[in-house]
Amino acid sequence: MKHLTIPAMLIGALALSACDRNSRFGDDAATAGAGGIVPGSPSDPASPAYFEQTIGDRVLFAVDQSTLSGEAQDVLAKQASWLMENPEYSAIVEGHADEQGTREYNLALGARRASAVQSYLIDRGVAPNRLRTVSYGKERPLEICSDETCYAQNRRAVTVLTAGAGTS
Repeated sequence: MKHLTIPAMLIGALALSACDRNSRFGDDAATAGAGGIVPGSPSDPASPAYFEQTIGDRVLFAVDQSTLSGEAQDVLAKQASWLMENPEYSAIVEGHADEQGTREYNLALGARRASAVQSYLIDRGVAPNRLRTVSYGKERPLEICSDETCYAQNRRAVTVLTAGAGTS
């Protein structure tokens, strides 16, 4: 009789685990809400992942410029709308430059780029206390090569979301 108890318990445990429908379909089905939206994923319109991938978290600049292009303004208008709809997030706007020029010049240029983005977002209704800026100049390149295609990717401002509304 003792020999049958352990196998019976194992069979019972397996039978109960088979009743968990969601585990057969993976974690996405278990956590997805209406419409198959997985909280925190790029399919969730209130998530940072959605902001980065669908709205766009960066804008690019021309050589030695901090003026926002039409394309940059389009992205920033979407960022402003998203930030207005998601007041639980603040943002740090990072200004970057390509590796041409001195460190000091590129830090100043990165600061002007970050400031241009910050001003645009504020003009579109984002509260100033939710935005901070930082310049990295040429210190954090995305691409490293001595070619215009690399330089162009490094001349950017990136809006990085942070949890909680700012207080500064």
